Amino acid sequence: MKGLLLDVQIVYPVNILKLQVRGSKRIFRHDDSSSEEVCVVMPGVIARFEGSDVQSLLRRWCQETRAHLWDENWRKREPEDPGNSYGRLPYQLWNISKYGSCLDAAITGIMPPPLLELQSSERYYCAVSIGEDAVLSAYRLSENRNRSIVGAILSKVVPAAFSTISSFSRMIWRSEKPSTTKVEEKPQSFAKASSLTCLKDHPRKGENLTLSPGGTLAAITDSLGRILLLDTRALVVVRIWKGYRNARCLFMEMLVGRDTVASSSSYHELSKSDYCLCLAIHAPRKGIVEVWQMRIGPRLLAIQCAKGSKIMQPTPRFGSSTTQSSYVPLEVFLLNGDSGQISVINRSLN
Repeated sequence: MKGLLLDVQIVYPVNILKLQVRGSKRIFRHDDSSSEEVCVVMPGVIARFEGSDVQSLLRRWCQETRAHLWDENWRKREPEDPGNSYGRLPYQLWNISKYGSCLDAAITGIMPPPLLELQSSERYYCAVSIGEDAVLSAYRLSENRNRSIVGAILSKVVPAAFSTISSFSRMIWRSEKPSTTKVEEKPQSFAKASSLTCLKDHPRKGENLTLSPGGTLAAITDSLGRILLLDTRALVVVRIWKGYRNARCLFMEMLVGRDTVASSSSYHELSKSDYCLCLAIHAPRKGIVEVWQMRIGPRLLAIQCAKGSKIMQPTPRFGSSTTQSSYVPLEVFLLNGDSGQISVINRSLN
């Protein structure tokens, strides 16, 4: 299939560390709806796109493609500016480098506003980052890009003054030919990010951050073999594992303490309440994959694995499905390093 470039825009001129797609439940809003988001993690910077905006762009592309399905000239043409073909994607951008450049980060969900802004209609997010200087740090992210009253005034006055001066100068130098040089695109200004907490434990360095499906828990690995389980609502470490160097963590859901045969019968449709949240930990130096029940439950599984094995997880579905009759749990797959075989980790225990 021929690849087509649908959109291109500069978010921030640094390397991208991670792209994350997840759903977020608006439990602190008047409505109890859910939304999807796309997060772009960069060194010291995090950006957020609304999933509905991405879906809208794809919908416009599909509609235009269907309208010109039999038009060979349209199919062969090359767009002059792919970034503006279907409109630009709005996004928020925050600087989270107060405690050093981050190696990994995630927006955990919507959080309540500060005490002095309880009546504000502005939306706030919680972000957790890890890095070389701080094992973990947390921020309250605001949608507002105006940091002060002075900044708000300048953001209104300066563009108006510049527009007036530009119009006046064009009236004086009408004979001047318009410039054909393409204006270089610049990233938008940062929105406000307020520091909430920071954990520094030199010489430990944060390595990887894995977020639970609901965003309420985060598993953080560091350079000295420790795994922290963070409650992202209270911003408190609720569990610690030690002796897991170079570990990789993924959240999964398992049937625990139920009759597997009865649960999987056609008379009982499985729902989310039938599963419990677990954490799969791959310790390559030990050659083992362990599954622990959240939050403070026991170890449920211990699987020996070959050298070079990896645990993997499929990308979450973008958009919620209302037609699906049975709940599909979050699964983790094990790639065998010797045979190359992929198998699903057993998700049911008697």
